[in-house]
Amino acid sequence: MSVENVRRYLAAYGADRRVLEFDVSSATVALAAEALGCEPCRIAKSLALMTPDGPILVVAAGDAKIDNPRFKAQFNTKAKMLSPEETVLLIGHAVGGVCPFAVNEGVRVYLDESLRRFETVYPACGSSNSAIELNLDELERFSGCLSWVDVCKGWRGEE
Repeated sequence: MSVENVRRYLAAYGADRRVLEFDVSSATVALAAEALGCEPCRIAKSLALMTPDGPILVVAAGDAKIDNPRFKAQFNTKAKMLSPEETVLLIGHAVGGVCPFAVNEGVRVYLDESLRRFETVYPACGSSNSAIELNLDELERFSGCLSWVDVCKGWRGEE
C-alpha cells in the first residue's frame, strides 16, 4: 500500500506519525480541504507531467493551474499530464494520492511559487484518504525538490 511506503519514507525525517488518514476520500482538492477543514488553496496538489527528460511532479497550491507559456519557458516543452496508468507506473502513486514522497527513482520534484503564500500546506501521503501538514521548509526537505518554479496561474488573482 502506497501510504505505508510514504510512512516508511517519512520515518527518516521523524514525520511518519504525523500522517493523517481519513474515513472519507481526500482524492481531490475539494475533498481534501473538506476532510481537513481548511481552505482548498492550502492543499498541496502534486501534478504528474512528462518532459523530454522524464516524468516530473510539480507541487502547487490547490487553487493553481498549470500556465502553459510559463511551463514551456521553464521546461522547454509543452505541459503534458500523465494518464492515471502512466502516473502509477512512472511516479509510483495512484491519482488521488500522488505526493512528492517515496516516488520512483528518477522522478524530479519541483515546488511551485503558489505555495509560498502559506505557512503550512497539506500534501497527500500516497493514498486517496491521507495527508500531512508541513511547513515549506519541511516540504522542500522531505520532497527532495530540485528547485522552486513559477509555472502556475489562477492564484495571483489573474484570470
